[in-house]
Amino acid sequence: MEDYSKEKYKDSNFQIIESEIIDGETSYINYEVLTYPADYTLEGLFTKIEKGQIQIPNFQRNYVWSIAQASKLIESFLLGLPVPAIFLYTDKDEILNVIDGQQRLLSIYYFFKGYFGEEKKGRQLTFKLFGLKEDNPFFEATYASLKQSNHLAYNKLNDSVLRAFIVKQIQPKDNTSIYHIFERLNTGSTQLKGQEIRNCIYHGKFNDMIVRMNQNNNWRKIYGNKLINKHKRDEELILRFIALYEDYNIYNKPMKDFLSNFMANNRNPSDKKIKHWEEMFGKTLKITVDLLGEKPFVLTRGLNVAIFDSVFTSLAKYYDKINVNTLKEKYLKLLEDNEFVKSVTSGTTDEISIKNRFDKCKEIMFGN
Repeated sequence: MEDYSKEKYKDSNFQIIESEIIDGETSYINYEVLTYPADYTLEGLFTKIEKGQIQIPNFQRNYVWSIAQASKLIESFLLGLPVPAIFLYTDKDEILNVIDGQQRLLSIYYFFKGYFGEEKKGRQLTFKLFGLKEDNPFFEATYASLKQSNHLAYNKLNDSVLRAFIVKQIQPKDNTSIYHIFERLNTGSTQLKGQEIRNCIYHGKFNDMIVRMNQNNNWRKIYGNKLINKHKRDEELILRFIALYEDYNIYNKPMKDFLSNFMANNRNPSDKKIKHWEEMFGKTLKITVDLLGEKPFVLTRGLNVAIFDSVFTSLAKYYDKINVNTLKEKYLKLLEDNEFVKSVTSGTTDEISIKNRFDKCKEIMFGN
């Protein structure tokens, strides 16, 4: 039997299910957030970045400004022109995390450092102000040359002020406001999706682990596409799997806040925990591909997220109870079950729907 009862899932294509589960939910939360302005000199900002007191996620991957854009910013400070404020989020360790203003901060940092961008193949580009007319007094100026020959401009740049708005969440006692602030500030034409945002604000060992997992050959077979998703949908599914595996019993919607909290709380787990998750993920992938085949959760036009999260997570949870001779037969029986169908085609991230489909997986696939 190879049709996987596709008629029952004809309205459950990847695009509909994915948007419902991941991007479409908005919950009412009454936040108590403290916001206050702070004026930092550019010299002070550079020092804070150097000391790690301001953390800018993913230095190399997320810096997209050209040297001309960065030069215009530095020139604005030298001319005394206003520059838009940045937003920083202070965490429990009093580290300032950049919510908005990363391109401006990195441009300042690189100019003070003397090199534009990160080192590539052992080489770095000297940061000379680029795109200015030759009669401009700052034409091809560097931070070092200003210090040497134009003390007035050098001191003015060091003492120039960039306003920051500091955000600190008081209530509720979690980290969700940083996600929502980032999401709302990010309103440009190339708006970031859920996991792209988490990748920026919850960077760390856990995120690095997900990136590695996403390259697993068996995972690409199950996901149904060899190409890495540009919006990190595939990485988000891995996060979803681990979060439900660990915290299914305390799940509360909306799903995007559940995922954000889990990632924030596990930002830099122990090496032992990372090894456990990677080994669990790898062996569950292998037995899924071996017994259910490639793309087992692709029932119509794409991967059904609700079926994936319940079945794949259950396979990991009850790995020792898997009967290799009957697993595929039981999986096909599960897909025929009316209650299971309902739980993966409507209200898929409601607490009761998730509970129902996990219960059905356990009953049909691993019951006596």
